[in-house]
Amino acid sequence: MFCLKGFAAILFYIFLLIVQSSHGSEIIGGKEVEPHSLPFMALLESNTPDCGGILIDPSWVLSAAHCIDIKKVLLGVHSIKAKETDSRQVRKVKKHVPHPCYDKEEKVNDLMLLKLDKPVKQTKTVNCLKLGNTIKEPQAGTTCLVAGWGKTNNRFKQMSDVLMAVNVTVIDRVKCNSPEYYNFKPVITGGMICAGSDGKKSVDSCQGDSGGPLLCNGTLVGVTSFGHKCGLIKKPGVYSFLSEKQLNWIKKTMKTSEF
Repeated sequence: MFCLKGFAAILFYIFLLIVQSSHGSEIIGGKEVEPHSLPFMALLESNTPDCGGILIDPSWVLSAAHCIDIKKVLLGVHSIKAKETDSRQVRKVKKHVPHPCYDKEEKVNDLMLLKLDKPVKQTKTVNCLKLGNTIKEPQAGTTCLVAGWGKTNNRFKQMSDVLMAVNVTVIDRVKCNSPEYYNFKPVITGGMICAGSDGKKSVDSCQGDSGGPLLCNGTLVGVTSFGHKCGLIKKPGVYSFLSEKQLNWIKKTMKTSEF
């Protein structure tokens, strides 16, 4: 069964280089992506669009555990409002599998798997992003990519109509826990990655981007989890790190779930 792998690494590397910040009110400092250039992106809905997700298998989407009551998954979406009948596939959620150690207060293990009611048909606009066996934690200063349909400005209530992306910079965990940053409220653990501004411009994910990907050097290394407001230089976004332990949970869950 075909999944993006080597081609994805090349595609993402090029994409990381060309995504630049702008002065518009976009994802928080980013820009609209080339339509369907990230074919693994999933839009999750309860009654309305709520979160993002990553298609990691024809029958499975990875997202964040705090994205509750998700009923439907839309794939092949660029514009939410557009019909996109040629590219879009819609699936109902058959089963929600939040991480068994997810803690809403401490915000740890903020991961969830969604089993689709039937596998997607893989096309140019809908394709899975295959997970590796191990993922190297990105060092501070690494440039990574985040994407989603979330809010594009702290003043706006609505999500973006089109898929947006922006480059963010990984921030040292000790610095992220310092009094000037999160001050251990909550504790930024080894299972989390801080990533946001390079100290010069405001870039960030925002409400509605939860569950979407953090891509570093073409590899999925994290899932958008939480932050304080959006775009604040000293309150960067925090992402659930896909450590070897988390990858094992994901793969075991997909393999052993019988429903």
